[in-house]
Amino acid sequence: MNQAYQVKLDAFEGPLDLLLHLINKYEIDIYDIPMAELTKQYMDYIHTMHQLELNIASEYLVMASTLVAIKSQMLLPKQEMVDDTEEYMEDPREELIGRLIEYRKYKEAASKLKEKEEEANQIFTRPPTDFKELSAEKKPVTPGEVSVYDMLNALGKMFERKKWEEPLDTKVSRAEIPIEQRMTDVLQMVKKAEHGIAFDQLFPYPSRTHIVVTFIALLELMKVREVYCKQEQHFDTLYVFSMEE
Repeated sequence: MNQAYQVKLDAFEGPLDLLLHLINKYEIDIYDIPMAELTKQYMDYIHTMHQLELNIASEYLVMASTLVAIKSQMLLPKQEMVDDTEEYMEDPREELIGRLIEYRKYKEAASKLKEKEEEANQIFTRPPTDFKELSAEKKPVTPGEVSVYDMLNALGKMFERKKWEEPLDTKVSRAEIPIEQRMTDVLQMVKKAEHGIAFDQLFPYPSRTHIVVTFIALLELMKVREVYCKQEQHFDTLYVFSMEE
């Protein structure tokens, strides 16, 4: 494929953010993490990133190694006590749990600060104004709470359903697909769908170039608030809507 599409996406905030997303999604007890399940889910995301040939930051791969190491330690036989003065072996998850709890605190604090900033931006001092005309206007659409990881998970499931183990058509020419053009195409498809369009329908071709460019175009459209994604519940089908609806 064209190497120009091996890109790094700023939408990914880091491995701890991905782990916290998985913990919330699968309702995992952060103080008693099932390492086998968490490692599997994490590696599924890394595999999907590899399928898209995204430029994965090294910190994601370091975390993958850390999870595998912790999982391996958890499989070892527990050390038995020799006498009353000897302590049990330290839980290999302890450091990871501490990092996740600390990260969650900062993430929640950042979210509250962002909310206060948005509230402050709505406060203005001005003379009294007649808002009768504005009261009849349609309220703006509130974007859904779908994260880039939810979208990445939807891509992974699409690969499984369509059996695109290697989503690459070798017969496709190397012609580049401009991001701006794909943004226009995706926006038109979304606007034509009266009740939103299913995420899978935006990816009709088993070409890695087409998939990656479409994925990036969708993220850019969300960034400029042209579209938003919605998922009623975890694991449900993800739909894309126009902000104009």
